[in-house]
Amino acid sequence: MAQRIKHAKMPRVDEVGMKFSLVLGTMGRSSELQRFLHSLAQQTHSALQLIIVDQNQDDRVTEVLKRVQLDFEVHHIRTTPGLSHARNVGMRVADGDVIAFPDDDCWYSPNLLKEVDDILSTAPHLDGVTGSSWDENGRPSGGRLAAKSGSIGLFDVWAKGISYTIFLRKEVCDAVGEFDETLGVGAGTAYGSGEETDYLIRALKAGKQLSYYSQLKVFHPNKDEDRSAEKSYKYGAGMGRVLRKHRYPLLFRITSVLKPAMGSALAVLGVDRPLVQVRWSRCVGRAAGMMSRDLTGLTQR
Repeated sequence: MAQRIKHAKMPRVDEVGMKFSLVLGTMGRSSELQRFLHSLAQQTHSALQLIIVDQNQDDRVTEVLKRVQLDFEVHHIRTTPGLSHARNVGMRVADGDVIAFPDDDCWYSPNLLKEVDDILSTAPHLDGVTGSSWDENGRPSGGRLAAKSGSIGLFDVWAKGISYTIFLRKEVCDAVGEFDETLGVGAGTAYGSGEETDYLIRALKAGKQLSYYSQLKVFHPNKDEDRSAEKSYKYGAGMGRVLRKHRYPLLFRITSVLKPAMGSALAVLGVDRPLVQVRWSRCVGRAAGMMSRDLTGLTQR
């Protein structure tokens, strides 16, 4: 049961352009959240609503909010764990023209929201856009996203959409509905990813037009070097579950399993045992996710 405990600050009087509703689920982070809030305070686009869905057991979010001066609308809501659940709770409050789902450890460049506003304002046929992910050293982060901009389709959505770079018109969210709460971090299943891809696929199947813009850069720590076999399994299981849920062709599903298997074999040749474990766990996870017969058919590992 969500509980709204704070509604701080009023919108600026000079707001122009589209209003953005940023739905941010947070748990276990303070300094990272403060960095993101500072990046919002520096935005050149002022029509903004921040919805913080707080899943902490302590008051760290309240303390962070005290340390950052924000002159736009802020909602602080407490609720139970689960990233997809947090986003669903936040979307019920969102009333902006565009809805986004930043991570609590990402941050925006000062012109990002203005750039998104410019694109959507001049391209009314577009229902949403996604961007690329970069770390503080200018290296790509967040997985292997496409290098070139272009429209998003059912077979390249995996390389053109990551949650904290997604910006959707509110009409899209109204049509698609809520995130699948069996997918994503904190879901209580082994499907530790895939919730945003599932959401974009559902939008595409509803006839929405989405495009990827590589020049829209969102900053996020580079976690490509995180060699946790357990996390890799859960991420793989999430992808496998989404592939099965949306009945992707058998060849496409087989290929998605073979890629990390081949990567594991190459790592063996390079005598990189941790990398072998990570890639093999991803392979096994994808296969397990695709073989599950119901939404909760896997146990946590």
